[in-house]
Amino acid sequence: MPKVKVPRKSTSVDMTAMTDVAFLLLTFFMLATKFKPDEPVVVDTPSSVSQILLPESDVILLTIDKDGRVFFGVDGQQMKEQLIQKMGERYKVQFTPEQIKEFSLLSTFGTSVAQLPALLDMKSEDRLKAPQPGIPCDSLVNELGDWIWQTRLLNNNVRVAVKGDGQLAYPKVKQVIATLQEKKVNRFNFITNMEKAE
Repeated sequence: MPKVKVPRKSTSVDMTAMTDVAFLLLTFFMLATKFKPDEPVVVDTPSSVSQILLPESDVILLTIDKDGRVFFGVDGQQMKEQLIQKMGERYKVQFTPEQIKEFSLLSTFGTSVAQLPALLDMKSEDRLKAPQPGIPCDSLVNELGDWIWQTRLLNNNVRVAVKGDGQLAYPKVKQVIATLQEKKVNRFNFITNMEKAE
């Protein structure tokens, strides 16, 4: 019985469609990525084995550096615009529309409400270099408590996260926690670096 010869086909594959898909994916990821915003202070967080993740939105971020300065950050441009107007009314500080717009673009800040207009008038690159003394949160002037309270009035679903430096003295953290409890925030998260569980 004679063998049937199967004709050989070329093994070359047209890669044009695959290249198009690769470039479309690359373009998508470049456009959809959120870059980490510039922070006015660098914080070296302590390590822990906790695996609870923070939500992507509706978060108040309280950052405390090793010198004990407190910085405040919240997401949502519209909420920030409403928030600064409420705080301006409370502390009798007038903000221009340009300053309100600049505030809505800030990731975090660490200055009193009275000094905030001068900070917002700076260019963004100068603002990062400008010294910020931190938000007052002592027993006499507790602006931090007012920022937290006004934010919770605007959005009751907001969660609080505290990001403290590993070298930070404990009394400052205790002061921030006392401010949170004074404003009836008894559930909050500490942000830490991930460590392997043994």
